[in-house]
Amino acid sequence: MELAVYNIDGNKTAKTVKLNEEVFGIKPNDHAIYLAVKQHMAQRRQGTHSTKGRSEVKGSTRKLRRQKGTGAARIGDIKSPLLRGGGVVFGPKPRDYSFKINKKVSALARRSALSYKVKDNNLLVLEDFSMEEPKTKKYLEILNNFELAGKKSLLVLPDNDRIIWLSSRNIPRASVVKADQLNTYMILYADRLLVMEGSVKEVENILLKK
Repeated sequence: MELAVYNIDGNKTAKTVKLNEEVFGIKPNDHAIYLAVKQHMAQRRQGTHSTKGRSEVKGSTRKLRRQKGTGAARIGDIKSPLLRGGGVVFGPKPRDYSFKINKKVSALARRSALSYKVKDNNLLVLEDFSMEEPKTKKYLEILNNFELAGKKSLLVLPDNDRIIWLSSRNIPRASVVKADQLNTYMILYADRLLVMEGSVKEVENILLKK
């Protein structure tokens, strides 16, 4: 499978890049994608929600009325969950929501997501480029050249490039990520994936590790 390589002006160059079918052309596995996205969202949860149980609510432990002989239901102290201001029954407590999935499942999910992008023509390969200084306006021009202003875009870099990252961080819905930090959620969230030419091999090497 071959894709044309574009320059940052939005024009096709004479170059093409060959994509590995095992990474960018597989039959997508929707269940693997589901597990990977579910894991990502679970890991983002703070899990700091908390309620007070009966033993944690401040109040007297005096029994409100005698057990028998009143004709009313028996009742304990004022901290009973049945009364206003009492403790919460089975309320949420701080917890860790994260869980693990196998490395092979995670890789399969990323390969499936990338294959969807290629199939829908939402993956573009760009010539490797750099910027001399952080310029939001310059990065916005690049997005405009691909009609991505205001849309969700993700640029995949082969290495850390702080200047490009600084240039993009003030633009809503524009994200930049290093190839080895790419995950399934990021791929699916973006309307269009912009992959630098040098990132293609990086992604393939990472996802084809046995």
